Amino acid sequence: MAIQVLKFGGSSVADPERIGRVAEVVVQRRREGHDVVVVVSAMGRTTDQLLDLARQINPNPSTRELDMLLSVGERTTTALMAMALQRLGQEAVSLTGSQCGILTNASHSHARIIEIRPFRVWDELEAGRVVVVAGYQGTSYKREITTLGRGGSDTTAVALAAALGAERCEIWSDIEGVYTADPRVVLDAGRLQELSYEEMLDLSRFGAKVLNAEAVEFARRAGIVIYTRSSVDPSLPGSVIRANPPAEPRAVTGVACRRPVTAVEWPPGDGAGLEAVQEVLRERALVPDFVTGTATGIAWMVFSESANPGLGTVLGEVLAGTRAGVRPGLATVTAVGDVAAHEDLRTRMLPCLEELGGQVLAMFLSPVAITLLVEGGVADLVTRRVHRWLLGEGVPPVRDGSGGTNVPGMR
Repeated sequence: MAIQVLKFGGSSVADPERIGRVAEVVVQRRREGHDVVVVVSAMGRTTDQLLDLARQINPNPSTRELDMLLSVGERTTTALMAMALQRLGQEAVSLTGSQCGILTNASHSHARIIEIRPFRVWDELEAGRVVVVAGYQGTSYKREITTLGRGGSDTTAVALAAALGAERCEIWSDIEGVYTADPRVVLDAGRLQELSYEEMLDLSRFGAKVLNAEAVEFARRAGIVIYTRSSVDPSLPGSVIRANPPAEPRAVTGVACRRPVTAVEWPPGDGAGLEAVQEVLRERALVPDFVTGTATGIAWMVFSESANPGLGTVLGEVLAGTRAGVRPGLATVTAVGDVAAHEDLRTRMLPCLEELGGQVLAMFLSPVAITLLVEGGVADLVTRRVHRWLLGEGVPPVRDGSGGTNVPGMR
């Protein structure tokens, strides 16, 4: 039978009732004649709660012990999901990342998958069982438990789909597709029916939460088509991410927000602050999301807090006594698109910046993005303003993947 890999995010398995609904979806796929591998995330906010617990014990925990702790969340969900399937009369087995043969490098908290040896998965499928896999984790060549970073369950699903030769890889969440902005923040955001890998990669890297960037990159290399689905209403059409982009590039694909982020700000001539930050980067093998300087000589370096737990505390300690400052709790709002080919985008941002005034702390430009650094408390407001100026009424329509157009605000 053809294999389908279905991944369910934390909101889809947040409580026993939702786990039961997911189990019904999986059983239906089995009745349709498919072998099914289910990849699950930790329930609801379990990962955040475990992180908070760790920081109560130690404000700067080692990444090795964090991996040991955080991997528990997904293992809990796998066992509960297998129980739910068994209650419906479907044979099922829960497996950890290591039991599935997911081998990673030795980088704790942001490991990368090197190889998958899914022999146990094959055996269980041959026995007629649904295999429920703990996402987000694997084991290194040093036999250490590792985690794949935030959103790593997406990567688990895509990598397993490639290793198993699956006919379909679906990512289920509480939002059925990819929108021009988070529809919970921008009510008139338009759904993108089809995107290229490159477009989805850029959105994910700048904070869109529908798909993990590492998973999209893995799918691109392996040629895996990704389908997004809604666990709230499975009848909704979702979005498709594949290798055949629209005939013409979009000027703007969408607006993404990442928060919280921590920024390091230092005035001109503060060599001590710069040297201290560089030392932290070397020790932890970190790469900041953005680095820029301003006309006044003030420099900025911006880090994602979710990818670097405990970084703010460390930076505060090493920068004590310097003129540099640490600004936690910030956010970035990014317009993603073909910025290099559409110079008018920069012009259209000018009235938006004027409207936002002093709420914009810094701006970063690249060929594929315009990013604003703002206080976390105004991130939603800034997202709505940027979306309105670049994708709102009166703006040339955004092409969708069906060959038609999708005017934001018209669903």
